[in-house]
Amino acid sequence: MGENLTRGPDTAGTLPGAEPRPAGTPKTVGIVWGLLVLNTLGSAGAKTIVPLPRSLIQMVTMGSLVAAFALALVVNQRVRIRASAYVLLLTLLLVSSVISSASLESGTGALFRCFRLTLFVGTLWLLSRWWDGSLTFVRYHIRAYFAVLGSVALGLVVSPGKALPGLYGGRLVGALWPLTPPQIGQYAAVIIGLTVLLVIGRRTDRTSAVLVIVPSLVLLALTHTRTATLGLLLGLALAIGSLVLTSAAARRFFTWAVLCSVVAAVGFASVLQTWFLRGQSQENFSSLTGRAKVWNALLAAPRSTSEKLFGVGLGDKSFGGLPIDNSWLAVYNEQGLIGVTLVAAIIIVLGGVALLRPPSLQRACAIFLISYCAIASYTEAGLGDASPYLLHLALAASLLAAPVAATPLPTPATPRRRIPRWAQRSEVT
Repeated sequence: MGENLTRGPDTAGTLPGAEPRPAGTPKTVGIVWGLLVLNTLGSAGAKTIVPLPRSLIQMVTMGSLVAAFALALVVNQRVRIRASAYVLLLTLLLVSSVISSASLESGTGALFRCFRLTLFVGTLWLLSRWWDGSLTFVRYHIRAYFAVLGSVALGLVVSPGKALPGLYGGRLVGALWPLTPPQIGQYAAVIIGLTVLLVIGRRTDRTSAVLVIVPSLVLLALTHTRTATLGLLLGLALAIGSLVLTSAAARRFFTWAVLCSVVAAVGFASVLQTWFLRGQSQENFSSLTGRAKVWNALLAAPRSTSEKLFGVGLGDKSFGGLPIDNSWLAVYNEQGLIGVTLVAAIIIVLGGVALLRPPSLQRACAIFLISYCAIASYTEAGLGDASPYLLHLALAASLLAAPVAATPLPTPATPRRRIPRWAQRSEVT
């Protein structure tokens, strides 16, 4: 990753015409963000080259969250925070989750997940001090997930058999850290989209962008993840569309993207169809790989009024031993209609703020992240608990935050003119 991709804002006012800004973002904040990414990787997935006990993985992920909260407190000792509708709604979702989990219907693990969500939300509150609408956290995001994808690529090189197991139909998994194909596809799609937007906005050079985009595209293709691919394409279309009227680079990219899409659709239709179907039957594909059966059973299950309103408490996002794989139904099952309302409010508020902002690169990045999370929510769970999706939306909230007012340049003090003694005498007389 090149110098331009990782270069931060001019906080010292060294560029021509720049004004000194308030104290820049400390490097520790980037470490905290990386620890949050590590925490949301999860502990369930494929078999790794070196078997890792799940208890050890959970210790690492939970320890990273505790360390993130502690470091955030150290770097923000006076607990200065910025008003954020996003984190406020997350706090209300946390309160609702605690109420639903207090009955222990989902076991004592529900209270542990509430504690984890509390640390996650608390860390975001502490980091909100540095949410100023800049691209600083975008670079943190790309670096952290690019490092995760680096471990996936290394596992693929070391042990292709473990990285492309038959259990997952030959789809790419994490051979060093237990990551599933949808997770890898999600991380790859997000950093591809953000890097493309940085190139369009001329915030990074093309060489650095190629070093990020090309390997990520290869990993995304190997995962055969349809949700991530559709989220990437539709999210980028909406994000670039928001720049078309104000950016010539966005117009050129959009034109070339349309032309390449038409050529690919005509020349490689059969290859794309094979990749998209992943060898599934028509019945299996129409039922979304069996997801629809779980969804129907969840909606048909009898529930008390309390369970409808508050849910059964935070769980492992499964129903009847099978994954729910839908954020809205998972939230309904665990946090009830109140949780669904709060999650919908998060998407609506962030989307509304993004639409009201004037066209800019930051706004385009936020639109991409919001769109991606909304699209992925149909076949992936995670909007109701500490997850990469909530971290993506937190990044969008930081991009939509009002910029911090710049500190004006200090004007040099005018030297006091010394009055000769003879002049002082004449004034007295």
